[in-house]
Amino acid sequence: MVVIRKESVNSIPVLEVVQEKKLVEKLPLAIFVHGFTSAKENNLHIAYLLAERGFRAVLPDAPFHGERDEGLGEEELSGRFWDIVIKTIHEVNTIKDFYVAGGLASPGEIGLAGTSMGGIVTLGALTQYDWIGAAVSLMGSPSYRDMACWQVDELRKRGYQLPFTDEELAQRIDALGPYDLSLQPEKVDGRPLLFWHGEADTVVPHRYAWEFYEKLLKESGGAAEIAFVSEKLSGHKVTRKGTYALVDWFAEHLGRAKESAAKEEAAVELFNS
Repeated sequence: MVVIRKESVNSIPVLEVVQEKKLVEKLPLAIFVHGFTSAKENNLHIAYLLAERGFRAVLPDAPFHGERDEGLGEEELSGRFWDIVIKTIHEVNTIKDFYVAGGLASPGEIGLAGTSMGGIVTLGALTQYDWIGAAVSLMGSPSYRDMACWQVDELRKRGYQLPFTDEELAQRIDALGPYDLSLQPEKVDGRPLLFWHGEADTVVPHRYAWEFYEKLLKESGGAAEIAFVSEKLSGHKVTRKGTYALVDWFAEHLGRAKESAAKEEAAVELFNS
């Protein structure tokens, strides 16, 4: 039986999803970050699938989202998008520390993933933390500066007046450099990394992730442990294929979850022989 527990980690509201019989065990940990204007509850289906595979899945609310909503409109939130991303990058480290210190997760068995904004958070976090054992970006972008410039252009096309001068905007975009994985691909450092992206996505352009993926493959001579699931007709919505690709990726690449999956496969083969 899979259970859902509502927790607060240093004032960050989270949902913890885990098999009841493993509630107090030290398990592989999967932190999953939701998308822009979404909330932690909207990804419970992913957390459930991860819990079934032996993970302790943790879903946090990003700043100004879910239980942390302060009544800001979408335009106001858009102006704070990258501030939210950077703060969330720091908060996933706080969440990791909480579960490791509590004996519920162990270093080396921790995965980070997210949808859209959460995928962007995931890719930025790879520049900061070596505790991420495997990562999955669903509709994310590793190219912080390029995407920020594109977003500014798109907002201006829609007539939205940004609350910053051109000089302030340039400074804010420049400040994203330390978190921009496309500028420091060596930070992937051989860690298993999966991308899922729809080619018809008009919210987070497919090209940023694809170009980075091709660059990693070329620079590693094809040896990098990375994969890209691309769906030609999909827009800005994760498909069933994308969801299961994420769960399978973590089960394949993270610690005891990987060992457990191998044992189950061996048991099935023995039974069928």
